[in-house]
Amino acid sequence: MKLGEIQPAEGSRRKSKRVGRGRASGHGKTSTRGHNGEGQRAGASKRFGFEGGQTPLFRRLPKIHNFDQVITRHWVEVNVGSLNGLAANSEVTAATLVEAKILKKSTDSLRILGNGELKVALKISAHHVSAGAKAKIEAAGGSVHVIEPNKSKSAKK
Repeated sequence: MKLGEIQPAEGSRRKSKRVGRGRASGHGKTSTRGHNGEGQRAGASKRFGFEGGQTPLFRRLPKIHNFDQVITRHWVEVNVGSLNGLAANSEVTAATLVEAKILKKSTDSLRILGNGELKVALKISAHHVSAGAKAKIEAAGGSVHVIEPNKSKSAKK
């Protein structure tokens, strides 16, 4: 293959529609705009949500009052492989991970995942621990304590 032989894939490029070039082109006379009406005039455009005079969807639907927003939890994930630098038999919480510079700031949504190998026995307290991470922590001689998350409406995002 040479540089001069490069072509776009078959069907990926389409010729532009040349309108107003006579009846034989198939796009002559009205230039695919139809006969009369708003869409046939130059510069005309219908507003967003316009449905041809039919009552638009946003006016057909009722107003929804007092709708509680769904609060999503933004998990901070830490793999067990990154916990090897901690001292043996130490307690691991979000605050101690900040002191060890594994996390940037303390969180109420700490999730421990099982990627990597753990060689140190640790006492881990987190809001969620995956099954693989729990198995690796217990195999290394450590223990796991799952903290129940705070379910108030004013949870941090």
